[in-house]
Amino acid sequence: MNKPITGTATAKARAAWGDDLPDWIAKLAQAIDLSSQNKVAERLDYSPAALSQVINNRYKAPLTGIEQAVRGALMAATVACPIVGELAADTCLANQRAPYSPHNPSRIAFFTACRKCENRRDKNAQ
Repeated sequence: MNKPITGTATAKARAAWGDDLPDWIAKLAQAIDLSSQNKVAERLDYSPAALSQVINNRYKAPLTGIEQAVRGALMAATVACPIVGELAADTCLANQRAPYSPHNPSRIAFFTACRKCENRRDKNAQ
């Protein structure tokens, strides 16, 4: 059984990812080190356990959603939204996740546009 890596999130990420450490995971680890895993998880709308798995290179699901959340919330990345123009990447993800509301014109517009958008986290889902 592997001995768990201890220390900062940055040290864990470097040990787990090695030379292949993506820039956004380094930024995620840095944010956790400067704040806390729980606070960063809340900001990104992911669980602390999911972030731990990402840092330790053990996350089994596709990383695209978490990457988009990190790039938007922590790295100021934007995407071209067909509804509102330039939009923070994490806000785009939040709009994709938001439930449909037949009484809210904005939600209807996002629901319709997000299903076909090139920025969609899961491009295969319809």
